[in-house]
Amino acid sequence: MRYSFWRIGVFIAAAIWPLYWLYEAWGSVLGPDPGKVLVDRLGLGTLVLLLITLAMTPMQKLTGWPGWIAVRRQLGLWCFAYVVLHLSAYGVFILGLDLSQLGVELRKRPYIFVGSLGFVLLLLLALTSNRYSQRRLGARWKKLHRLVYLILGLGLLHMLWIVRADLKEWVVYASIGVLLLVLRVPAVVRCGFRSTVTGRFG
Repeated sequence: MRYSFWRIGVFIAAAIWPLYWLYEAWGSVLGPDPGKVLVDRLGLGTLVLLLITLAMTPMQKLTGWPGWIAVRRQLGLWCFAYVVLHLSAYGVFILGLDLSQLGVELRKRPYIFVGSLGFVLLLLLALTSNRYSQRRLGARWKKLHRLVYLILGLGLLHMLWIVRADLKEWVVYASIGVLLLVLRVPAVVRCGFRSTVTGRFG
C-alpha cells in the first residue's frame, strides 16, 4: 500500500501519547490530581490533532507531496478518538461516573456545553468520513465537513474559558488556527501557489 510506513508512523505517534500518560498516572508522576491532568492533556491533544489535521491541505499545496493528504483522514479519526478519551476521563475522574451531575456541570460551567457541542459535530464528521458517505452525500459531503472550522472555533472557545487566567498558550493555538483558516482563503491560496512555483522554478 502506498505510504504504508508513513501511515504506520502517524498511527504510532498518535497512539503512544495516551498510553504514555496512563503510564505516568500509574507511576504517580502526574501530581496530586492525576485524573484532572489526564482530562486536560487529552483535551489539549484533541485540539492539537485538529490543528495538525487542518494543516495537511496547506502542507500538500506548499510541498506538492500527496502524503500529507494520505494521512488526513486518519488524523481526523485520531482527533475524534482523543475527544472520546477526553470525555471518558471527564466522566470517570471529574464526575465519578455520576451522570446526574452532568446537568449541574452544564449549568455551572458553560464551557462544558461548548465542548459537548464540539464533540457532537466531531461525531458527525467521524461517522461520515468513509467513502460510502462521500458517494451517498455527493456535493453535500464537502459542505458537511466544513463544520470542522466551526469545531475549531468551539475547541478554542472551550480552551479559552478554561485557561482565561493565563492566555499565553491559548494565543499560540488560536494564532495557528487563524493562520490555517487564512491559508484556505482562495486569494491567499492562489498567491501562495504562485509564490511556491516561482520559488521552485524562478
